[in-house]
Amino acid sequence: MADLRKRLQNLFSTNVIVRTHGKNKLKVVDTNQLQSRGNISQTKITDRYTRLHGSKNASGGGYGNYNNSNYNNTQNRMQLYADYETMDKDPILSSALDIYADESTLANQFGEILAITTENSNVQKILYNLFYDILNIDFNLWAWVRNMAKYGDFFLKLDIADELGILNVRPMSSYELERLEEYDEATGEYTIKFKYFGNNLNEYDVFEVAHFRLMSDSNFLPYGRSMLEGARKEFQKLMLLEDAMLIHRIMRAPEKRIFKIDIGNIPPNEVDSFMEQIINKMKKIPHVDQATGNYNLKFNINNMLEDYYLPVRGGQSSTTIDTLPGMTFTGIEDIEYVKDKMMAGLKIPKPFLGYGADVDGKTTLASMDIRFARTIERLQKIMISELTKIAIVHLYTQGYDGADLVGFKLELTPPSIIYDQQKVALMTEKITLANTMKDSKLVSDKYIYEYIFNMSEEQWLQERNDIIEDLKLRFRQNQIEQEGNDPAVTGVSYGTPHDMASIHMSSNAVEDKDLGGRPPEGIKYGQHKNAFGWDPTGAKELKQAFDPENQKTAFQPSHKPMKALSKENVDILKYMKAKNTKILFETKEQQKSDVGTMLDENNIL
Repeated sequence: MADLRKRLQNLFSTNVIVRTHGKNKLKVVDTNQLQSRGNISQTKITDRYTRLHGSKNASGGGYGNYNNSNYNNTQNRMQLYADYETMDKDPILSSALDIYADESTLANQFGEILAITTENSNVQKILYNLFYDILNIDFNLWAWVRNMAKYGDFFLKLDIADELGILNVRPMSSYELERLEEYDEATGEYTIKFKYFGNNLNEYDVFEVAHFRLMSDSNFLPYGRSMLEGARKEFQKLMLLEDAMLIHRIMRAPEKRIFKIDIGNIPPNEVDSFMEQIINKMKKIPHVDQATGNYNLKFNINNMLEDYYLPVRGGQSSTTIDTLPGMTFTGIEDIEYVKDKMMAGLKIPKPFLGYGADVDGKTTLASMDIRFARTIERLQKIMISELTKIAIVHLYTQGYDGADLVGFKLELTPPSIIYDQQKVALMTEKITLANTMKDSKLVSDKYIYEYIFNMSEEQWLQERNDIIEDLKLRFRQNQIEQEGNDPAVTGVSYGTPHDMASIHMSSNAVEDKDLGGRPPEGIKYGQHKNAFGWDPTGAKELKQAFDPENQKTAFQPSHKPMKALSKENVDILKYMKAKNTKILFETKEQQKSDVGTMLDENNIL
């Protein structure tokens, strides 16, 4: 365990975990949000509690003098927590905290509160086991978000075992835990500790406690700012106004009667005794003596319910009874004004809290929903930041490092469907505009990719290649579904428009697919496939038959060899040779031998 603690201390020594993720990429996990508030040694931030309520010596010391003002810091922080406890008893504010938790922990279409995305399937299985089986976020995350929204801080103690990871988590009270941050200028080291003031005084390292805090105001560092802080002042005003209204209702609300009694000619000195006799006869509050249990009619208590008795005299006077109504309270408008300001500090639409009388239409409610969704999205980012820290501790303890340690993404469900619809509508408008620009042929595809979709040249070139791969995949799927043919295996396609056209143009029912190479030659003059044959003029056949240089006999048909001559023809040739008979030949040598005879062509006129 000592070796594990040392390795975890080295991992979180800088509080910013940097790992390579992919080629030429770095992923930074800022577990303590140091990037959002700057360098402690330069900014010298003093927390709000010490600066506003601390001593002069501790007001400007920053984190270096943090320990000197622990008492004042804790005391004032506890006062704020006490105010938040009182505010939580108010039905409106209690409902607001519930709404924060409800909207931040919605389940997606698959029934998951937290979606985990990573390229490593083993890491994904480990993180699913961590969040859904060990941490049980389906049940616990709602309470964690509510406590963080209420106090601005929520502490979670992690029970870590070597090679096993996080075995259990224990919520810790914000009243009993302090965050200690120190910066040593000599060594440049920045350390974070958590001190627990419970049954045992313990200190925990930064990796042993997950601190969820709302860092919306740097004056509250190193703690968070509650979501109720903006409504705290108006809540106090509202409490005073409501108390004043109740007191006024109780003291001034009862109706009273005025008895006007005619005293006639009774002397003035006897009017009081006469009126007292009338009052005692008409109204008497009985009082029970606790000692004897008897009614004591002499004991008469004067309270706000007593009526008025007035003596009157004169000629036209008579005994009458009038009613005096209670005073009407006119401070309701003031209460509504303060209540509206308090609800504005919560950043929750009034219809969500049950006050929907001023909603004009769906458009107004939709705009309210989108603004509220941004508030919930900010809460979700804070939750994801600390859940990422928990996941890194779990993976690192099990031996993962490098890209696997940071190569995952956690995502909570967006709180507003309208918020998602707005994003979808924006993307739809972009696609419609891109199609219109492409059809008009006024701009190139490169312009559309870069200026409409904000892609770099490398990105849109990659998208083009991916589109081609998608087309190949769809063609393969269609071939398998419709023809039962996998082009990736057979290398051929069936049923495409080109295949159908090839079938109609070919004399055969099925024509083999041309696999490339030298194209076939067409029909030429002097070939057997030619319509006029291989020898349209007969010149080739005559040359083969009568050329003495190529033939042994005078007559040799081109289509028959010499041995094909009949016996009679052979005998005739032998006889003519024996008689020295001259035979006519259509050759140049024979024409020379005809000179001076009747066959000489010179005799032709």
